[in-house]
Amino acid sequence: MNEMNNAQRAQVLVEALPYIQKYNGKIIVVKYGGNAMINEELKHDVMRDMVLMNLIGVKVVLVHGGGPEISEMLKRVGKKSEFVDGLRVTDEETSEIVQMVLAGKINKSLVAKLDMLGGKAMGISGMDGGLIEARMLDERLGYVGEIERINPEPLNDLLEKGYIPVVSTIGCDDTGHVYNINADTAAAAIAAALHAESLISMTDTIGLLRDQNDPSTLIRRIDLKGVEKLKEEGIISGGMIPKVDCCTKAVREGVRKVFIIDGRVPHALLIETLTDEGAGTMFRKEI
Repeated sequence: MNEMNNAQRAQVLVEALPYIQKYNGKIIVVKYGGNAMINEELKHDVMRDMVLMNLIGVKVVLVHGGGPEISEMLKRVGKKSEFVDGLRVTDEETSEIVQMVLAGKINKSLVAKLDMLGGKAMGISGMDGGLIEARMLDERLGYVGEIERINPEPLNDLLEKGYIPVVSTIGCDDTGHVYNINADTAAAAIAAALHAESLISMTDTIGLLRDQNDPSTLIRRIDLKGVEKLKEEGIISGGMIPKVDCCTKAVREGVRKVFIIDGRVPHALLIETLTDEGAGTMFRKEI
């Protein structure tokens, strides 16, 4: 592959300028998980992209999951993972492990990576500062939470001081019970509470496809009416339904644009935010 010359490098920067101006001072919430978080090389690229965005004036909030790591830790302690409707059954022992893995190991490793790359990050869980108030979603699931309220004040304080908040998605109720919160659900609620310019969900798929076996059928833009039509046609089905529902909920609650992008593609975050090309599917209220 030919190396870029200086003129080409300059052209890339010039083309990015309108997007830098557009997003300067605006809030972008990034939901991060899946293979992009397991692969260390991809993780390095994602963290570097976030540092770059932060340095050009974008207020980035990172909301992370950690399902594979939780499953691995449960396996190590001899506990089997159980799921109902795609959600992890969380008894008291599992809840403690979820806290340890999400708010401890994963959260702090992401903060350390961002700091190492020249960023300024601060780890925070949904329990801190009353960020995520939750209640039990379903008794069958145990300590899996449904969000009752997001308190954006802790995040706004960190953003105003130039930090990249790194949020682990556990919440609690007024009695101190701790709940495991689905990361897509939490990211959508946080983006809405912050009146974010956009929510970017980094997943293990290139976006919303008309044919799941054909990447060329990627739907680049869709509105709320289009989503309902695709559900009726069975194009949006299975595990994609809850992800899309989180996207549309965020749009309905005031987030201007929501994206599903492939977190396995290097620099997908920058491609989506700072280029004409884009990298996945964009959801808007109306197109």
